[in-house]
Amino acid sequence: MRMKLYLISLLLIVIPLMESHAGEADVVAVKVVAQQEDTYRFDVTVSHQDEGWKHYADKWDIVGPDGTVFGTRTLLHPHVDEQPFERSLSGVKIPKDIQQITVRAHDLVHQYGGKVMVVTLP
Repeated sequence: MRMKLYLISLLLIVIPLMESHAGEADVVAVKVVAQQEDTYRFDVTVSHQDEGWKHYADKWDIVGPDGTVFGTRTLLHPHVDEQPFERSLSGVKIPKDIQQITVRAHDLVHQYGGKVMVVTLP
């Protein structure tokens, strides 16, 4: 009886952890290139253990200090066999008075919450 209670307790702990093997989407590298006045290209590398269409990193955002989203790169499919992966977004307009931005990634299950990167604009 004691062994059954132990096994049931163990399963109650382990099963929720098994529901989602992939963690949150992390931004692991950012390169910013000035294109024109107040306009930039962002090359962003994201790491996420994509599992398929129900759980994958689906976008990343360029966010100002006050929370304004200046650009979003939508990711249209899972990158199960390509990790980490880099994608670019050009033509992002950011006001002159902003010197630093935050790049954050999003996945379908956890939404935001992974590692972000704060980057100084060139």
